[in-house]
Amino acid sequence: MEILDFYADWCGPCQMMKPTVEEFKELHPEIKVTAVNIDDEEELADKYNAATIPCLVVLKDGEEIKRAEGVQSLKKLEKLVEG
Repeated sequence: MEILDFYADWCGPCQMMKPTVEEFKELHPEIKVTAVNIDDEEELADKYNAATIPCLVVLKDGEEIKRAEGVQSLKKLEKLVEG
C-alpha cells in the first residue's frame, strides 16, 4: 500500500497537513508515503486528478482505492488505510 500526498509549497492547508503526515509516517513505516509537489509533477497530479489540495490518494497494487481531499486528522488518515 502507498499514499501519494499531493501538495504545493504555496498551499496553506497543505502546510498544516505536513506534521500530521509526518506523524503518520512515523507510526506506520510499513506504508510508503510519497510527497508529490503538484507544481513540479503536473503530469502525475493530472493523472490522479489532484485538483483540490491537499489530496491523499491511497494506492494498492498501483491502483487507486481511496482518496481524501482537504486537511485530515491523524485518525482520518488511519481510517483511510484500514481494510
